Amino acid sequence: MRTQHGFTLVELSIVLLVIGLLLGGVLKGQALIDSARVKNLAQDLRTVPALAHAYQDAYRALPGDDPGAVLHLCGSTPACTRAGNGNGSVDGDWDASTDLESVRFWQHLRLAGITTGSTDLSSPGYLPRNALGGRLGVQRGGILGLPGTLAVCSGAIPGSMARALDIALDDGEPSTGSLRTGTQGTSGIIPVSSANPLVDASLYTVCASL
Repeated sequence: MRTQHGFTLVELSIVLLVIGLLLGGVLKGQALIDSARVKNLAQDLRTVPALAHAYQDAYRALPGDDPGAVLHLCGSTPACTRAGNGNGSVDGDWDASTDLESVRFWQHLRLAGITTGSTDLSSPGYLPRNALGGRLGVQRGGILGLPGTLAVCSGAIPGSMARALDIALDDGEPSTGSLRTGTQGTSGIIPVSSANPLVDASLYTVCASL
């Protein structure tokens, strides 16, 4: 007769231990990746205001809104950009793709040498993206009820990371303070609230006063 051999309890324990260690390593690695992404997203929200202020210091106007941008930036190439209307704000939605002040914001910064990137509005890589592939942009204030005249927004952010961003940069409450979170609706961004709660796995837009 053929003898059947199975795993001993010790062998099973070793297998389960190895599986547990592998799973723990995967989960820890994912947590480190998520933490790095949150830091990258936070850096975007810190950097964009600094870029805008550097342009203001140099030209006494906001990038995108600068009425003297052609004179300031083009030199011998007068068609290198269009001037803004000089109303003290950046007109156009943060995620626009047409030739509005919110889109020319990046062109003015790049022509001024304050940041790098393509100055050709039709270039596939012209519009900036965050670490998750979502759009990064600016627009006039008031979005999500934010105070101030300007806001910087970053899109396609999971709720868990939006929550971590708010803890790192603001008051930890996604519906209040100078950093707020919302979902994209047909008529604009809908702020998170008790009726529209933050869900970790859903995607959101995060905006901050600039």
